[in-house]
Amino acid sequence: MSKGIISKDEDYSQWFNDLVIKADLAEYAPVRGCMIIKPYGYSIWEKMQAALDKMFKDTGHSNAYFPLFIPKSFFSKEASHVDGFAKECAVVTHYRLKNDGEGNIIVDEDAKLEEELIVRPTSETIIWHTYKGWIQSYRDLPLLINQWANVVRWEMRTRLFLRTTEFLWQEGHTAHATAQEAVAETEQMLEVYADFVENWMGVPVVKGRKTANERFAGALDTYCIEALMQDGKALQAGTSHFLGQNFAKAFDVKFTTKEGTLEHVWATSWGVSTRLMGALIMTHSDDAGLVLPPKLAPIQVVAVPIYKHDEELENIRTYIKGLSAELRAKGISIKFDDRDTQRPGFKFAEYELKGVPLRIAIGSRDMQNGTVELARRDTRTKETVTQDGLANHIEQLLEDIQTNIYQKAFKFREENTTEVDTYDEFKRLLDEKPGFLSAHWDGTPETEQRIKDETKATIRCIPLNNKQEEGKCILTGNPSTQRVLFARAY
Repeated sequence: MSKGIISKDEDYSQWFNDLVIKADLAEYAPVRGCMIIKPYGYSIWEKMQAALDKMFKDTGHSNAYFPLFIPKSFFSKEASHVDGFAKECAVVTHYRLKNDGEGNIIVDEDAKLEEELIVRPTSETIIWHTYKGWIQSYRDLPLLINQWANVVRWEMRTRLFLRTTEFLWQEGHTAHATAQEAVAETEQMLEVYADFVENWMGVPVVKGRKTANERFAGALDTYCIEALMQDGKALQAGTSHFLGQNFAKAFDVKFTTKEGTLEHVWATSWGVSTRLMGALIMTHSDDAGLVLPPKLAPIQVVAVPIYKHDEELENIRTYIKGLSAELRAKGISIKFDDRDTQRPGFKFAEYELKGVPLRIAIGSRDMQNGTVELARRDTRTKETVTQDGLANHIEQLLEDIQTNIYQKAFKFREENTTEVDTYDEFKRLLDEKPGFLSAHWDGTPETEQRIKDETKATIRCIPLNNKQEEGKCILTGNPSTQRVLFARAY
């Protein structure tokens, strides 16, 4: 089944693309830069959504939905925001088509919109326009809203899940009475994202702050989580922004305080997208296919019967039915693949490709001996175990697999994070041993931009757990008090 997937050591980019398509996660759409997320891929996204949505609601947030189309004039109200997204915006100029009389469909030139509409690249502007009507008093605060939606950013170079013209995401937008409350919200949501990515996806992250050059357009401060992929490139897995009062002032969102004064509210926004699917694939998978964490796998356990006669199949089916009931009572999903159109070997390869964490193989001899064969996807090891207490054993194995894939990824990140003190060493390691490079930087945007132009490496973040240490910037030699994390990135 894995035939047709190039080795990741030979061509990592092509390996990723092959795997997304062969594992039935997504395919290219007829619209350039867009993708079709197939049922198996979407079921992983649904599990991500469900876990995150619970986390959001547990921290007091509610879901809402805002329009896909945003009046162009809204963008002009926050200058730095429009500058950040202007080159990526899709614009609707007309509202009708017509037949030209020769069988062709054309745009009706008489149906031009009075005001052009922007297809949502992000929703700050329309949400803050709305919040003006929702917020009048301190009693209306905090306002904690999340939206699950699609967005459009016109990308020139696209890749499935990682960078597409249209993608799915969630975006949180909150309003607060004080700056301190807004900063606390920004930090809380960063922790929520880190918790999800590490404990559900099994992907270790570095929590940090973005430099001014890398900050979200319109934000005063951007917090992020950064992950390291198997090719040594970084991937930004989530961001949380402290917006200050920029959007409140742009849309005149004020509230009456307890003391009776009128003040602008303080804001945050935060989001993750289907880009997390790319992170999941690139962190754990191998040349044989996907490796999925049990918590997010659409199928956690698959049982494949091996039989010659229908009577043997029925005996196996009866046993698996009882086992399935025990597993489902523990919240574990299991599929019994009794298709007679494919041989067991084909099924083994298929589920390996799709990253099912645990496979049960059971034949008539196993039924006589009271055993089954268990195969782990993460280690590709097999063991024969007794049927007694099997549900409990499987439950423990899935926990072990979840832990193991995280620890493996963590070990990889640690082995590929290097402290560097000279620019020559920095450039050499970027080519010879790509990964996170921890280096001193003098704090100027000019130095940051020059390093990016010369090496294609960017400052991924200023880690939150940074220790203060005296040093010299790797490029200019100017004094520095802490290291920052550089990498080439997706």
